Parts: sequence; structure tokens; C-alpha cells
Amino acid sequence: MGAQLEPQAPPPEPVTWIGRDHAPNLLHPVGNEPPSAGAETPRNAGRKWLIALIIAAVAVGVLLWVRHARTQSPAALASTANSIPVVTVTTPGSRAVTSRITFTGALAARYDMPIGSDTDTGRIREIYVEVGDHVKQGQIMAKLDGSILLPQVNRLAASVEEAKAEAALSAAQYKRALGVQAAGALSAEEIEHRRATSLTDDARVKVAVAQLAEAQARLERTDVRAPAEGLVLTRTAEIGQIASPGGPALFRLARNGEIEMRGQIAEQDMARLRVGQSASVYITNVAKPFDGHVRLLGAVIDPNTRLGEIRIALGYDPVLRPGAFARGEVVIDHDIHPVLPETAVLADEKGSYVFIINDKNEVERRKVSVIDTTAAGVVIGAGLTGSERIVTTAAGFLREGERVSAVQQQESAS
Repeated sequence: MGAQLEPQAPPPEPVTWIGRDHAPNLLHPVGNEPPSAGAETPRNAGRKWLIALIIAAVAVGVLLWVRHARTQSPAALASTANSIPVVTVTTPGSRAVTSRITFTGALAARYDMPIGSDTDTGRIREIYVEVGDHVKQGQIMAKLDGSILLPQVNRLAASVEEAKAEAALSAAQYKRALGVQAAGALSAEEIEHRRATSLTDDARVKVAVAQLAEAQARLERTDVRAPAEGLVLTRTAEIGQIASPGGPALFRLARNGEIEMRGQIAEQDMARLRVGQSASVYITNVAKPFDGHVRLLGAVIDPNTRLGEIRIALGYDPVLRPGAFARGEVVIDHDIHPVLPETAVLADEKGSYVFIINDKNEVERRKVSVIDTTAAGVVIGAGLTGSERIVTTAAGFLREGERVSAVQQQESAS
């Protein structure tokens, strides 16, 4: 029996380690050989064309810039290299300016006279005037009850008559004594006694007359009369009210009807005002001004408000009522001054100033004195002649000595 041979397994293949040098080319499928080193792929060719286009564009840009630079003038190149600020300037010249000082206040009676009772305490019986009435000097305004004083006057009048009769009798007796003095019918002592009696009776007559005059005056003072001509401002008296000396005023009177404006004015304006200067006063809802003049300037300045007092005398007008709000205006100057826009005038701790542009186009600081502000602008009292070139806007961003380019401001059409 023959033996059957078993199939033999093939010998194992040797194991080979895959290194970096033996790595398969995954980009190229098996069976396609990689391109040789000298061969050019489509991708590399596209990159080379892109780089060439970029270089060409840069070269064209440089060429155009050089050509543009050659065509520019040297002044333009210098302006580009050095940035000089451009400012707007104005030459204000001089114009006729009317300077005014304005202030506010209230109307008041120039002489406000309180009127009360100056006799014995009494009850008001009659009132003859009302607020707003114009009274004459001596006119009766009210009447107090004089029922107590009238009998006293009558009694004293009788006392005067009695004293006069006694004085007449004494004088006759003394006269008869002198007639018989030469005959010796009466002694010298008796004659002297009659003379003294006559003198005493004459003195009693004078006393009685004085007492009667006092009582009559007290009775007359039960009539409350106006001490001067004027306008009745207030009335607190009422019929039946008790009036006494030293009590509250029964009436207030504006003597001669004179009204004035009392206002407060800034300290810096006080030195520019003078007593007698013409003034205008405006009140609410009245278009026309009321003419007046400066009557009084305060002697002191309030240390808290830095304001002083001013009083404007006004003529009588029924429209002017004490207590009304008023605005005053005093004209202090008619002269020629430069007038600048408000934006041209600056201020700091050293005072007001402007920036001017000199002949070298450099910025200079110039101190100025502002005397007024009007609708046309700021009125300059000192520091400028009007021929300077003054920076109108953006002056706060400039430095003294800085070089600028000035552009003249266009005048607006009137």
C-alpha cells in the first residue's frame, strides 16, 4: 500500500521593513511611474504665471507713481511734506458803535411818605380818598372821631373869655389908682398891688389862649391831611378802625407822584456811569420806553453779589406803577470801535485776547478790552486798530508762534 504524500505549504515570504526610502507613492497609482525630476506639472506652471503677473503689476504701479511725482510742482511737494493748518481770518476795521449798559430792577416811589395819626387815639369816622387818587397838599384824607376834644375846646374858649374879663377889670383898677396917686388917696403899697394884679390877669389870659390853641390843634388833627401833593399808593385805613400815634400808617403817598426805577448793576459797569446820564426804562407789555436820567449811584458794592445800586428818575405817568418789573438801559458811548465775532474773542486767567496773523503768517496773541456785546458782535475798546488779520474760528487750537495759512472770511451780504 503506497503512502499518500501531504501537500507541502509554500515557504513564507521574507518580511521586509518599510522605511522612508521604500514608502509607496500614494499620489500615483500603482502601475504609473512618478514624473521625472525635469518634468513640469500643470500646478507648478500656474504658480509661476501668478507670480509673474504680480511682479508686472507692481512695476506698472511704481512707474505711474514716478511719472506723477515728476509732474508735481516743488511747492505742492513741500505742502504735502509739511502740513500747515488753514485758518479763517477777518479784518474788522472800525464802525460807529453805541455802547449801552443794561440792568433790571423794579419801579418805586421816589419819596414814599407814610401817613398816620398824630393826635390822640381815636376811631376813624370818615375816609375821603382811595388808592390811585391824586391829592393836593392839605387835602383831608380821613377824619377821626373828635367828640371828646370838641367840649374841651369849648371849655377853654370860655376860660379865655373869663380871663380877659378879669384882666380888663384889673387894668381899670390899676388905672384909677394911678389917677389918685397925686392926691394921696391910696397908699403906694395899694397902687403896687393893683399893678401886680393887672399883670397877673394879663398872663392868665395868655395861658388860657395857649390852652385853647392846643385843644383846637388837637381837634384839627382829627382830620388826617396830605402833607404834600402826590399819589395815594396804599390805604390800610377803614371806617371804625382805631388809629393811634405811632401806629401803622393809614396811607402811603408818593410825593409829587414821582416814580423811579431801582436796579442792580455789575461792578465793572459802575465806573462807566455818571449821575445825569440819559436812560430809557422798559416795562412789561408797553412798547415805548420811558425817558429818564441817572439820579443816584450806590456808594458801596455788595461783597456777596458784586452789584451796586442805580436809581433812574422818571416823570409822572399813570402807567408807571411802583413794584412793577422794569429793564433799564443807559447809553454811555457813541464812538468808533472794531467789532469782532464772538468766536474770535477768547478769555483765560490773564483776561480777554485774540489771535492775529502777522506778516510772516505766524500766530500772535493780542490782549484786548471788551466794552460791550451787541447783536453785531463783540465791541473792542482797546488793543486793536481794526487793520489786523484776526483768527475768527478754531483759535483755541492754535499756539502762539505757529505758522498757518490764512484764508480771508467772506463777508455776508447785508
